[in-house]
Amino acid sequence: MESDSKTTSKKMIEAVLFLSGKAVGTEEISKITGIVSLGQISKTLKDIESEYRERDTPIIINEIAGKFIMELREPYASRLSGLANQPEISKGALRILAYISKNEPIMQNRIVKAFGDSAYQYIRELSEKEFVTAEKDGRTKRVSTTKKFSEYFNLG
Repeated sequence: MESDSKTTSKKMIEAVLFLSGKAVGTEEISKITGIVSLGQISKTLKDIESEYRERDTPIIINEIAGKFIMELREPYASRLSGLANQPEISKGALRILAYISKNEPIMQNRIVKAFGDSAYQYIRELSEKEFVTAEKDGRTKRVSTTKKFSEYFNLG
C-alpha cells in the first residue's frame, strides 16, 4: 500500500501532466508541485507510465528529450484528434474580449473604431456564447462581460 504523501505526490504529478498539454521536465514539475526530489519525480513518472501500460489505457506518458507528456495512444489519437485544441473562442473574438474586459462597460462603436467592421461579427460571437452582453444604448450598444466570462477565466 502506498503512503498518503506518495499517493498525493503521484496525483499531483499526474495532474500537472494532464493540465500542461505540453512536455514538462522534472525541474518544472518540482517547481509546480513543491516536490523537492527530482529522483522521486522521475521514479513516480515511470510508475505512472507503467501503470497506464499495464492497465492498457488509451492514455500514455511519453518521454521526449528528457521531458514528459501525457498523450493518447494510437488508434485513439488519430481517431479523436478533431476534439483536441479547438478553442471555444476564435482568436479575433478573444482579442475583442480582452479589450472589452479592460474597458468595460464600453460602447460598441468604440470597439469598431479600434478594430474595424469585423468587430461586429466577434461581438455577436461573444454574445451568442454568453461571454458578453450587448444592450442597446441610443444608436449603438453598451458591451460588458458576463458572469460566464469571469467563471471561464477564473476571475472570481
